[in-house]
Amino acid sequence: MPKEKISVLFIEDDVIETMKMHRAVAKIDGDYFIKEAKNGEEALTILSQKDNLPNIILLDLNMPKMNGIEFLTILKNDERLKSIPTIVLTTSSNQKDMLTCYEIGIAGYVLKPLKYEDYILRLERILSYWSINELIKL
Repeated sequence: MPKEKISVLFIEDDVIETMKMHRAVAKIDGDYFIKEAKNGEEALTILSQKDNLPNIILLDLNMPKMNGIEFLTILKNDERLKSIPTIVLTTSSNQKDMLTCYEIGIAGYVLKPLKYEDYILRLERILSYWSINELIKL
């Protein structure tokens, strides 16, 4: 049975981090379609396209215009969008940020490791978990 392509909205303002993520996904076994947004406002514009919602969202917290927590608050208060699994992928190990994100309703909080090999491993675990999760097959 062929696997379905997993659609990921990657919200990250740092060009180098975005390139790193694309390189990492290319090394991971699976079929993923990555759509990018440089900030929360751009992501909300993408999500306003009702017929093309992502299966999961990978979100950085530290962004211009609208930070990740502001984006999460809007996302999780929207009836149409609140069930999209959102995983925070960040360098912030701030306990308060993590607790706030879980209170808002994230599906996971993952720290970006410094080593590229560790980054690939973490991204692979995130994507493989959501590839088999029944929620995204609804």
